[in-house]
Amino acid sequence: MELEKEIFKDGMPKGYYTQNDNGKFVLDTNHCWSEEVCVAMIVSEVRANIEKARKEVLAGLKSPLCYHMEVRQMNLKFLAKAAGIAVFRVRRHLRPEIFAKLKPSVLERYAAVLAVTLEDLKTVPNSQSQEG
Repeated sequence: MELEKEIFKDGMPKGYYTQNDNGKFVLDTNHCWSEEVCVAMIVSEVRANIEKARKEVLAGLKSPLCYHMEVRQMNLKFLAKAAGIAVFRVRRHLRPEIFAKLKPSVLERYAAVLAVTLEDLKTVPNSQSQEG
């Protein structure tokens, strides 16, 4: 499956723990379709959330910070702690009019935590296929 190649890039066979006839757990390398389906569903939901955030930013409803949080799968509390900024301030920075007025020092903190450049932090891709 294409999705599995994208997620498990190490090329090593995946191992699954199953019970043998004696009831002991053993390592099995047989294909497990249920895991693949679960991973596909999770990835699909994450992609949908990223696309929703991207559209909200392009519509002017949210700041680009919202999009980059979704790409990194961070929530407000985690981003606030990592950036050393209060949660209520991060929540305010999700508003485009507030985000536009942020000092470079604050933007640099966000950029470092989100592992993007300052220029990338201030923008979002125009189309879904450009997401990283």
